[in-house]
Amino acid sequence: MTSHLSEPPPAAETERNALTTAEIGAVAHLYRGEVYRSTIWRTRLDTTTNWSVVTLGVALSISFSSPTASPLPLVLVGILILLFLMLEARRYRYFNVWRARCRWMEKHFYAPMLIEGDLHLEENWQDTLAEDYMRPKYHVGFLVAVGRRIRSNYLWILLIQAVAFIGKLAVHPTPIEHWSQVIDRADVGPIPGEILFLVGTIYVGIWAGIAIWSKRHDAYRSAKSGKSRSDSMG
Repeated sequence: MTSHLSEPPPAAETERNALTTAEIGAVAHLYRGEVYRSTIWRTRLDTTTNWSVVTLGVALSISFSSPTASPLPLVLVGILILLFLMLEARRYRYFNVWRARCRWMEKHFYAPMLIEGDLHLEENWQDTLAEDYMRPKYHVGFLVAVGRRIRSNYLWILLIQAVAFIGKLAVHPTPIEHWSQVIDRADVGPIPGEILFLVGTIYVGIWAGIAIWSKRHDAYRSAKSGKSRSDSMG
């Protein structure tokens, strides 16, 4: 009579309840690499912000250097600030990927291991991380990234630019006696001051609107997933 030895179940049916020492070490090295990448991209975000601050400072210096200096540099610098904002939003989308992976490993790998000594693989957090590595993608859209950077830094930069422009017109070449003089002084060549103020208001209003929209979008995502922005993959 032939004996039937019990065969181990297929690998696909075997549940992973623990990681080996070598696997834990590999995850630790992976985490260290992601921290390095997130640090590099965080530095790049600071670089574009610094560029915006420096260019705005140069425009302020030129415009306020003398009572007869033109306020036009304060208008033109807005184009550079817009360019830096777009670059920073693009960089933020990359940074957000590395940041999300680091936070995911901190929450699901290191924190449970430190508190309970259990990685809770039954929660399948590792599958989410593996899927992100196999099919990498941005976790936030471009407009959301723009809104987040505006809320962090650029709304203040834009407000300083706007206040400096109005202040320049109000005090140079002589202090104004009536606010209608500000409109008259805003004329740039054939472009009337009214048009310049209208464009400036729309310019600041659009970025403020994107900032408010992105904040509501983040709040909606957090409420829908039941997680804060820092605890989610995105």
